[in-house]
Amino acid sequence: MFDRKRKAKSAAREPAAKRQKLARTKEVKQAKAGGWLQGAIQQQRKKNKEMSFNKKRLRFISDAKKIKQGSKGVLYWMLRDHRVQDNWALIHAQQLAVKKKLPLHVCVCLHVPKSELSTLRHYSFMLKGLEEVEKECKALDVQFHLLHGSVGKVLPGFVSERHLGAVVTDFSPLREPLKWLDDLKKEFPKDIPLIQVDAHNIVPCWVASPKLEYAARTIRGKINKHLSEFLTDFPPIKKHPHTAEQAAEPVDWEKTLSSLSIDRTVGETEWAKPGAGAGLAMLESFIDERLNLFGLPTQRPERGSAQPDVALDPIRRTLPVSVSSGHVSAQRVALQVQRSGKKAGVAGAAVSSFIEELVVRRELTDNFCFYNKNYDSVEGAHEWARKTLKDHAKDKRPYIYTRKQLEEAQTHDHLWNAAQYQMVTEGKMHGFLRMYWAKKILEWTSSPEEALSTSLYLNDRFELDGQDPNGFVGCMWSICGVHDQGWAERPVFGKIRYMNYKGCLRKFDVRGFEKKYSPKRCLNVCF
Repeated sequence: MFDRKRKAKSAAREPAAKRQKLARTKEVKQAKAGGWLQGAIQQQRKKNKEMSFNKKRLRFISDAKKIKQGSKGVLYWMLRDHRVQDNWALIHAQQLAVKKKLPLHVCVCLHVPKSELSTLRHYSFMLKGLEEVEKECKALDVQFHLLHGSVGKVLPGFVSERHLGAVVTDFSPLREPLKWLDDLKKEFPKDIPLIQVDAHNIVPCWVASPKLEYAARTIRGKINKHLSEFLTDFPPIKKHPHTAEQAAEPVDWEKTLSSLSIDRTVGETEWAKPGAGAGLAMLESFIDERLNLFGLPTQRPERGSAQPDVALDPIRRTLPVSVSSGHVSAQRVALQVQRSGKKAGVAGAAVSSFIEELVVRRELTDNFCFYNKNYDSVEGAHEWARKTLKDHAKDKRPYIYTRKQLEEAQTHDHLWNAAQYQMVTEGKMHGFLRMYWAKKILEWTSSPEEALSTSLYLNDRFELDGQDPNGFVGCMWSICGVHDQGWAERPVFGKIRYMNYKGCLRKFDVRGFEKKYSPKRCLNVCF
């Protein structure tokens, strides 16, 4: 006690200049506390700069396996994973280029379908993320090209003009990207390797399972069996040692966005920032503030909290769209959560629960879309679900709403309207509410087919992470019982899992959420 009093008196006698200096030092330390993740990752990359590439991550699409003699470069066709670092496809492309002493190129093929799903919300987010990619590539002496047109039409000519000796691309399980890859193969030179690398999943989709899995319980053991082999650190993308003879043309990103024929009524969002930097900042915030809460049973959609649910990807809430858009690697997220959780003394259950959702549940969605051609159709459901939905297809519905009424949040259910309003205005929805939202569409439309079509349309048009395997499987789980089991039979739903308003009242402050997101507050502005 005496010592503490003496120190306090001594501090009081310190000159004002010294106290100000100490205060500034404290402020600097506090400023450095934020942004710790970027520094930690940079240190990890330095340690792993010579790490090898696991060839199980790739598959050859072409018959050619070796880089063509006399080539002038290697190309990474960036499709799904819009980032430079922590990208196994780009890592493999650089390693190929370095081995053959060739320049390295990255390209994106910008093709905008004429569709209500092509919105300013989606394309602005994508292009702003790619603008960051271009800057990173330039700093690393990697040539970035934005090509305008469909892959099959523009990429073969680009490869020939630049005399490129190999093309590496990343992996998507969805119908359109797989068709683009098939179209490219038909027009591609036969003597140039076309290589696909799964840079999105931790365990490559074709390694995790060679078939369609029934549920999380059937794929969990298969993924966990390979996890120690694939959940590794990344080598860095380094400054490329071989410069291209012909530099890429710089992209005018503002002009590019303004030139697109897209629906501009679905506007940009403010809460989600594009790019790898913003995504890692979001990861840091999650680790610091919310990881210790993960796995708790409480659902708080009205507070925008990050609590998990049993079916939908938690990345939608904890790292909104950064992983699904490819700005941040799921593998990076898993590594940092494991390391930071252990250092911070976070309960093992919270870390395990997060990894289960991030890895098993998320990679299950890629498995479903890759091995099920009907991933967006009632025909893609299990036999028991198709039968029960058919048996109850003509049941009397308590309400019938048109797609327009649903889109404009004009139902009798204030909670559903609030959830729809949040999705329209903010481009997101809490996972627990997403299940309720989709199941009510089944209850309020004339058929299961219409319900699924409507839910996918609304999800893909307004959700910032729409048109993603998680969205398809989320709607299929809610409406068609995919990855679920049969429950007690009831009208309309049959044996599909049921949810109701009273159940939501037990979970969170429904009235608070309804008040916060009432469509009546700006109906004329937002719809």
